[in-house]
Amino acid sequence: MNSTLHTEPVSVVLQRLLTTEERHDPKAIAATGLDGYPAHLDASQRAEVFRDVYMSVSSSTGELLYLLARAAGARTAVEYGTSFGVSTIYLASAVRDNGGGMVVGTELQTDKAVAAQRNFDEAGVADLIELRVGDALQTLSDAPDAIDLLLLDGWPELALPVLQLLESRLRTGSLIIVDDVHRDWGSDVHGPLRAYLADPDNGYFSVELPTGDGILVCLRMS
Repeated sequence: MNSTLHTEPVSVVLQRLLTTEERHDPKAIAATGLDGYPAHLDASQRAEVFRDVYMSVSSSTGELLYLLARAAGARTAVEYGTSFGVSTIYLASAVRDNGGGMVVGTELQTDKAVAAQRNFDEAGVADLIELRVGDALQTLSDAPDAIDLLLLDGWPELALPVLQLLESRLRTGSLIIVDDVHRDWGSDVHGPLRAYLADPDNGYFSVELPTGDGILVCLRMS
């Protein structure tokens, strides 16, 4: 059985998106005029300022997401921070190869959500994805039960509230994946989340990997 990642149209769409990001994002980020993490902006303001910036997972991180989702047999995945949909396509490919299911994504910026949906359609995985538009703390308030995999890849200061919102819907053995934990944001924006996940009383076991800008892989123990 071939991986969906290696078949068209998924492989073609992912290659296009990753190549576009590599060429486009440095200029798009520079055009924002911001230096470091934009903590002075609220989430909606940030979404507008970064509306043209992909900020997607790298190909190596995407492949790791696929591998972890396949190994976990994930049929229900939730993603905080869809952007243009690169990581969502990796997850949907894994869900398809696991026998089917659903990836629930959420994106605050409307134009990005429209572009992401177009990418899902083009990649042929739209039937596996439910994209919700708006504040993740609202759009994920009725997320599915028995989440097999949770990807936290949106603005870091909301990652812990999103995790806590969904915690009762995680099953023992669920995977929680946090992207960009080694990225130089200018401050330790992932500090509260990492401290929470590292506290054994909260029921997680975590390991950090150097893939991409750093990825934290956590297992829900109870």
